[in-house]
Amino acid sequence: TRLRIHADLGWSESHHRRNVTTTMRISKAISFFRTVAFTSLLSTCLQPAATAAEKPVLLYSRYFNAQGENRYEADGNFSDVIKRLNAHFTVRVDRRALTPETLRDVRVVLIANPSDRAAGSNPPPPHVSAADIENIRNFVARGGGLIVMENQEAHNLEVEAMNRLLGEFGIQATNIYTDAKLLSIPKETPVMGGLKWAYYTGNSLRIAEGHPVKPRALVTNDLRQRPAKGTRDEPGILLAIAEPQKGKVAVVTDCGWVTNAALRDEGIGGVVLKEHDNWEMFRRLCFWAAQMPSPK
Repeated sequence: TRLRIHADLGWSESHHRRNVTTTMRISKAISFFRTVAFTSLLSTCLQPAATAAEKPVLLYSRYFNAQGENRYEADGNFSDVIKRLNAHFTVRVDRRALTPETLRDVRVVLIANPSDRAAGSNPPPPHVSAADIENIRNFVARGGGLIVMENQEAHNLEVEAMNRLLGEFGIQATNIYTDAKLLSIPKETPVMGGLKWAYYTGNSLRIAEGHPVKPRALVTNDLRQRPAKGTRDEPGILLAIAEPQKGKVAVVTDCGWVTNAALRDEGIGGVVLKEHDNWEMFRRLCFWAAQMPSPK
């Protein structure tokens, strides 16, 4: 009997030790999986911040705009579109020259209504120089995007020097104008087919046939759609694109179309164009220039 008791006690102690060992192993396993789960959850929670930090940079360059020229300030008439762009890009507004340093981390450069003359008593604005052309041409060749927005007369628009830059991409601005109208863009048009453009007056473009960077019209003026006000309605190109080497270039002949007044359906110069897709058009154009997947 004593032997049996001792044997039972020995079995019990051995069984207890095995249970303790098993329990410790289970506890360690549970602790390990908890750590893995927490790490995974933490990574998931931090993911949106990382994504936000990786948004491409869109530079709204004010370098070619005269000081005191406030038609298209980022915190003025362009505040709505800049705010909307911030959902997709890190938008930077800068008056510095476009150099390899200032363009180093930029994906898209936006230039709107480059100024011809000084505004008031301010110094005259810089016009496009040979150095500017070289820097911007190299930026685009490496894969950068460039969007230039022209305008109508009486808006202090500089054309001659800017045309030297645009000529690098086979595009030229003219002094031929079309008044404000609502344009229905054909469905087969790349990038923005099927959209409606509230076009608030601008000049037109010419392209150089056979140019190596393949400039082409994206939107031409449809003379069947009459201006809402005014008589100027000239045949020609209102939006042109080119694809030099690894980059993208777009030239638009209106600045007013993405101002607060246009996007809010308040109108410009006594003309109100509603039921348009101006923001969607501009968003798609920026995505195209940045070589990003089409926006959802």
